[in-house]
Amino acid sequence: MPNKNNLQIGDRIKLLRVSQKRTLQEIADNSDLSKSMISKIENNKTVPSVAALVKISKVLGTNISNLLEHDGFLNAIVTSKQKAEENLTATDKGYSIFPFASEYHEKKMQPFLFVARKGEVKPHQLSHEGEEFIYILKGEMKMQVGEVEYHLKEGDSLYFNTLQKHGILPFTDEVVYLDIFV
Repeated sequence: MPNKNNLQIGDRIKLLRVSQKRTLQEIADNSDLSKSMISKIENNKTVPSVAALVKISKVLGTNISNLLEHDGFLNAIVTSKQKAEENLTATDKGYSIFPFASEYHEKKMQPFLFVARKGEVKPHQLSHEGEEFIYILKGEMKMQVGEVEYHLKEGDSLYFNTLQKHGILPFTDEVVYLDIFV
């Protein structure tokens, strides 16, 4: 497969279709285009008309803009430790965050780097839809999930349903952790 940083429109369509585990025939049937035409488009043998793009994007659950974005279809996003640490953003809850891979197109999870310091984090609990995975990189913290309090140390992880009220409090002067939201 070609370098995702230089994908042509057909490559982007194929990437979306395959990631959705859909067949050429299914896309053809639902877009009123022939299987042969979809194949030619995906193999970059023909450039689709705007009308065809509208139909294909609708079937794939996206829009034409997303199909035309060059940078949104990067295959891999590399972030250096230095970049993550230099671009931490302070929150009103007293901890700092950095969102990894913000430029990745329609990702299914959102990984964050969190840095929390003892005495700066305001005690709070929140809940939201989804699931969360936490992995402690450095330090220790208390994590309240529902009625249970967990004491997490370096190398520990926690996975939970985020509909439960949850919140953190650093136990050491500083705790650094990876937090992935799905």
